[in-house]
Amino acid sequence: MFDPNDDYPDFITPVAHAVSMGTNSFGIILGGSGQGEMMCAHKISGIRAGVYYGGDLAIVRLLREHNNANILSIGARFVTDDEVFAAVKVFLETEFSSDERHVRRINKF
Repeated sequence: MFDPNDDYPDFITPVAHAVSMGTNSFGIILGGSGQGEMMCAHKISGIRAGVYYGGDLAIVRLLREHNNANILSIGARFVTDDEVFAAVKVFLETEFSSDERHVRRINKF
């Protein structure tokens, strides 16, 4: 149930901790813009999150393929229900490419 007094870090931090504990774990987080939620998730070691605002799903695919993102942050004010379901499907079904250049870059995080 929506409570305007809720603070998103109280919900995002446990998700990010849970994802960081698993080798093949993923999280889906939602917020008005998705930005603050992504920033909160990034405070946890091992988290690679990206934001989706709707529209072209290529960004969601690239989050997984190139950045091995393990959390998808969705800007709820900017997406339709259909876009959310499509984005989650693409996020969960897309594999990391494991190309050397991507692995090298991620290791520099």
